[in-house]
Amino acid sequence: MTTNVILLNGGSSSGKSGIARCLQAVLPDPWLALSVDTMVDAMPASMRASESGIEIAPDGAVNVGPEFMALDAAWTEGVAAMARAGARIVIDDVFLGGAGSQERWRKALAGLDVLWVGVRCESAVAAGREIARGDRTRGMAALQAEVVHQGVTYDLEVDTTRTESLDCARVIAARVG
Repeated sequence: MTTNVILLNGGSSSGKSGIARCLQAVLPDPWLALSVDTMVDAMPASMRASESGIEIAPDGAVNVGPEFMALDAAWTEGVAAMARAGARIVIDDVFLGGAGSQERWRKALAGLDVLWVGVRCESAVAAGREIARGDRTRGMAALQAEVVHQGVTYDLEVDTTRTESLDCARVIAARVG
């Protein structure tokens, strides 16, 4: 089968977005790169700090409400529809619900050839990147570093702690059918 979707899961500041951009450069066909941040950025500003939308606590914890979940479900199905229509897609996500988040994607992507990739990074390194980025609440990277992988099964795992995004992308690209 031909790989339709590469799904990257990892905590905040683990390097998923960099890997996605590098995959677009090294894969021979055009691939769209979409992330959970794409969806969050598309939401109304009023939902980015509300109980019904998404809230980021001062310690970096992320809480999502029912309106966020409804939009997320629609977005997930929309991404799957694009893949079914022929687009090759790299998804950059953060499985806050661990195995439950993966199951949601499995249902949406049923019938498609998906390469499931875990993107790991030591929490101290991710926390340093978080500070350097300056656009994340401190603590988010450390809180998410392990919890996003709990109960999740992968075809492949990469670790960006000491490996550059391009090298990780090349390892992933070698597994794309």
